[in-house]
Order: sequence, then structure tokens, then C-alpha cells
Amino acid sequence: MTVTKITAVLALVVYVFLWVLAFNGVSSLVAPLAIPLILAVLVAAGVALNRFMGIAPRKQHFQERDDETKK
Repeated sequence: MTVTKITAVLALVVYVFLWVLAFNGVSSLVAPLAIPLILAVLVAAGVALNRFMGIAPRKQHFQERDDETKK
């Protein structure tokens, strides 16, 4: 596993652990923990709506900047 995958798995484990704490009485954690879930649902709904309507994702285009040190 790469470092990125390990980091994602550890972050997910910590997030689930915090939800377990929230369900066991630390009610002050519920609002901050719900925010990422709500944002994920909103983004997923937007992507699904774009696909349903047939809107293709925008392709990124990068322009090379003129480097003035090259003369």
C-alpha cells in the first residue's frame, strides 16, 4: 500500500472512532463530524445530476507561462 492509501485508511479509522465517541455521549462532536458527510452528499448529488443531464466534465487546460529568465 502506498502512503496515500495508508493515510486515507487511518483518517477513515479516526473518523469512525470519533463517530463512535459521538454516539456514546460526546454530543459536541456530532455537528463537526456531520459537515464532511453533508458536503460529500452534496458533491455526489451534483455529479450525479450532471451525468443524468449529460453534461460532460470540463477538461483542465493549463497554459505555459512565459519565463522571462529564458532569453
